[in-house]
Amino acid sequence: MLLFYQCTEENTLNTNTQVNQEMLAALITVLGKDNVLFDDYSTSLYAQDIFTKGIPAEVVVSPSNKYELGEILKITEKFEMIVVPRGGGMSYTKGYVPAKAHSVLVDMSRMDKVIEINTQDMFVTVECGCTWQKLHQALKNKGVRTPYWGTLSGSKATIGGGLSQNAIFWGSGQFGTAADSVIGLEVVLADGTLVTTGSGAQVNSTPFFRHYGPDLTGIFTCDNGALGFKATATFRLIPELPAKGFLAFDFKQGQDCLAAMSEISRQGLAMECFGFDPFLQSQRLKRESLAKDVQALAGVMKSSGSILGALKDGAKLAMAGRNYMKDVAYSVQIIVEDRIAAAVDARMQDIRAIAKQYNGSEIENSIPKITRANPFGPINTILGPQGERWVPVHGLFPHSKIQQAFEGVEAIFAKHAAAMEKFDIGVGYLFAVVSTHCFVIEPVFFWPDAYTEIHEKTVESNHLAKLNKHLENLPAREKVDHIRNELSVFFSELGGVHLQVGKTYQFKAGLQSETYKLIQGIKDLVDPKGRINPQTLDLE
Repeated sequence: MLLFYQCTEENTLNTNTQVNQEMLAALITVLGKDNVLFDDYSTSLYAQDIFTKGIPAEVVVSPSNKYELGEILKITEKFEMIVVPRGGGMSYTKGYVPAKAHSVLVDMSRMDKVIEINTQDMFVTVECGCTWQKLHQALKNKGVRTPYWGTLSGSKATIGGGLSQNAIFWGSGQFGTAADSVIGLEVVLADGTLVTTGSGAQVNSTPFFRHYGPDLTGIFTCDNGALGFKATATFRLIPELPAKGFLAFDFKQGQDCLAAMSEISRQGLAMECFGFDPFLQSQRLKRESLAKDVQALAGVMKSSGSILGALKDGAKLAMAGRNYMKDVAYSVQIIVEDRIAAAVDARMQDIRAIAKQYNGSEIENSIPKITRANPFGPINTILGPQGERWVPVHGLFPHSKIQQAFEGVEAIFAKHAAAMEKFDIGVGYLFAVVSTHCFVIEPVFFWPDAYTEIHEKTVESNHLAKLNKHLENLPAREKVDHIRNELSVFFSELGGVHLQVGKTYQFKAGLQSETYKLIQGIKDLVDPKGRINPQTLDLE
């Protein structure tokens, strides 16, 4: 558990003389003292992301509903405090890391209720501190799902964080990003005003439709928490797709791997299509064990449509073990879903033809099968298999530019090869496609360095105990940061865009000036004093 003050209210109010006591008293009146934290541990922990530990918060507050959230914004406005929203904490681009001292960090995790599941009108409304896993479980066995239904870190990652940073993965191959599935929001602005978007803003209506006048919902998605605090979100529902198929391929050349994934994406054949380069693949094999795979078979068994299917799946995976991956170079992992098995078979036949066209060889499908059966597993991958620090950087490109992006990244890695060897920095790639039109390239860094409190709180304790504990390694960390920044500049020059922009990517520098002025104008309207998460999206 986190460290809460368990003293009298008088002692609580006088523990930290740096914090405005009148403001603390007002916040405690609204939230209760256990939900207003200002001890050193909490204010440091909540202000960290996976890569950055910088300025701690002054106070951490946790509202339980939109009304308490509104009161927090009113109180902090009175005392002219900076306020920063925080979801599940699984990002790595400084999105919720305070840029300035004396910030109030708003932990949204207590706003986690699933408010309404409406299978007649086909929408679901949730509080934005709800995790993707909790929403998934709430919809389970109801025959429906959201089109996009979560990120791999969804056991901790929240709805609000996913919409703020436009998350991808589950459902992305056919239905796009988190923002593509949302149809309405309730947002609390800097002064505590609650604003509704979509059809829910019509005084006699419900949140069943996104577009009614200008798309205000879109304004508050992908904002990285710079424009307001998402209180509730409504997503459209679709029927569950019960028929599933799994494929995996080995490509000896990265260019062939990318070309095949692009064609699979363009034809809209896969629900999920993702790939690894040899290095990242080897890291996964080091990280996990056959025993872990066998443990995961329970999920595979449950997801099979019959007892016979379960036995076949279990036997195949157990027999395959890990040996089949030993000589695999670039692997592509594919999950196919449709209403009936015949449609899945047709999709898989087309995918096999594309893989063959680009020199791909079909291999055992253990990875996509286990991944789909256990969609929200433990988030142990934020540290490397030997306890190394881990951080990605990513770019989103049209298919026509992905080969050039890959070659450019390789050139940057070659340029820094000597320094990377000196500091024992390993790099790999995750590839993914989004619907028919987008390709994601995500270089991933591993290096020996000390982990922080957020790693200790996120990684399973039994797993963490098995890992090496490295000393702080600032030179290596600085080199990783330098290369990430160089990649960010390259991505911008090539016309790439990003998901969790935060305070890391070249947003203002890479945006047309008139477009940026419009975004700044919206910021000035909804947050005229610039109190909400300053410097995010390069906004003040």
